[in-house]
Amino acid sequence: MKGRRAGLALYAAGALLFLHLPLLILALFSFNASRFTVWQGFSLHWYGEAFHDAELAETTWNSLIIAVVATAVSTVIGTLCAYGLWKRRAPVLSNSLYLSLVTPEIVTGISLLAFYQWVFRFLHVQLGMHTVILAHVSFSIAYVVIVVMARLRTVDAKLEEAALDLGANEWQAFRYVTLPSIWPGVIAAALLAFTVSFDDYVITSLVAGVDSETLPMAIYALARRGVSPMVNAISAVIVFGLGAMILVSERLRAA
Repeated sequence: MKGRRAGLALYAAGALLFLHLPLLILALFSFNASRFTVWQGFSLHWYGEAFHDAELAETTWNSLIIAVVATAVSTVIGTLCAYGLWKRRAPVLSNSLYLSLVTPEIVTGISLLAFYQWVFRFLHVQLGMHTVILAHVSFSIAYVVIVVMARLRTVDAKLEEAALDLGANEWQAFRYVTLPSIWPGVIAAALLAFTVSFDDYVITSLVAGVDSETLPMAIYALARRGVSPMVNAISAVIVFGLGAMILVSERLRAA
């Protein structure tokens, strides 16, 4: 039994190393004084270059605006959707949510672009921040619904029934009984939606306008011109920042 546990532990360690070793190497070389993958000493030069780059600052601000707005809207809509599915028990609708998770991003992006072009032909509206936000809301809702639904399954429906028997209306029962019970799941869903929105590239690149470039798009443009240590620095900040948010989200979901 001990040998089997040791083998499983080694297997898990190997799998984690395989997944995260490239990220650790990327983070390591973000502190390299040289522009090349030859270690020439510890330096924070490339982090300074990244934080003082005007284009990166603008695209980071765009990404934050898009992620915050998309997260707020998708969290509200997704939470109410999850609550409705929990109350009415619609297996077909619940299972259809997973379709958006398994659909390739390129397919989602092209379909959204075609839809925008068809609608905006009549409204005379161009692509921009608003189209990116709408696109991010559309694919973030599924993540929110799934996470909140998982939390709702742990809630006893009789608690709401008791609140209704004591004189509360449906909104009061939801606000004062159900919502506090699922609040950790709602926060976890919001953090996950923010993470998914902030680092999206494929869908964003298809529906963005000329004035709505995001940080992932800027990083991709830099990487195409050659491997720069500044890209390593930006990527390391994103990986560890969003990784911390995912860990917090998972802890809250399991709370």
